[in-house]
Amino acid sequence: MIDLSIITVNYNGLAVTIDMLNSVQKHLEGCRYECIVLDNGSRENEAIPLQQAFPSFTILRSEVNLGFAGGNNRCLEQASGRYLFFLNNDTLLLDNTVMNLINYLDNHPEIGACCPKIKYLHPENTLQFAGISAMSRITLRNKGLGFGVPDKGQFETPQLTHYLHGAAMMVSRTALEKVGPLPEAYFLYYEETDWSEAFKRHGFELWYVPLTTIIHKEGQSTGSGSPLKQYYLTRNRLLFAKRNRSKGDFTVFALYYLLISCTKDLCLYIMKRKPQHAKAILDGCRDFFAGRFGQRS
Repeated sequence: MIDLSIITVNYNGLAVTIDMLNSVQKHLEGCRYECIVLDNGSRENEAIPLQQAFPSFTILRSEVNLGFAGGNNRCLEQASGRYLFFLNNDTLLLDNTVMNLINYLDNHPEIGACCPKIKYLHPENTLQFAGISAMSRITLRNKGLGFGVPDKGQFETPQLTHYLHGAAMMVSRTALEKVGPLPEAYFLYYEETDWSEAFKRHGFELWYVPLTTIIHKEGQSTGSGSPLKQYYLTRNRLLFAKRNRSKGDFTVFALYYLLISCTKDLCLYIMKRKPQHAKAILDGCRDFFAGRFGQRS
């Protein structure tokens, strides 16, 4: 069995994906790995130029967009590595230190999955992820450790994290076989958060392991702060709470979320003359209570 399966999903992002795959090819020399890429219903068949550019990689094509979880799970069916490294197509490897994560997990079998240090591309040297705190019981709010601050070496120690970051997740096959694949009901956003809860329910630990660093160019697929993103975040926050909280806790959360959080955001969008964002919140709430999940129709 090979050490590592790199898994990534492309959606109308050929140039970005090529940059990412070039970084994989450059920095994984000496590692026994495979790379599996799904072109996830792009308008043009981008699997063709990807296969031409990277003939040694496994390039798959779906004629329809399967979403974040569905696309990664499709790749997962072809993967054979001891560890699975799920990388967004808008990420970049910086050096050959990915093997450090493999070695760390080999020495800590209690860890089901881990994430590296993640930095934004812009502003330069700005942290996006150094772990995530627990969610509050009522509001489901939590804190991204290091989020948005300069990297001054203050997050160099491996530590437990309550949740994974979907841009870069390394998963043990042993854990995966017990936990199962990513949940596909969300389509986009909250999948890795729900998956994190599943790992913990099965007795596995989640860790932040800053022995390698990944660069993330966020917002390439849906657009940063787009109405589509607002829709999925609204609907899926409710779905996550329903799937992972007791009936009583979900009821309290839903009252808080609908009457306070969503109402506040609606007022702000109306004041800022962003009617499409306001409509996205209403549509997300409506579709949750109507039981409409997966891709937005």
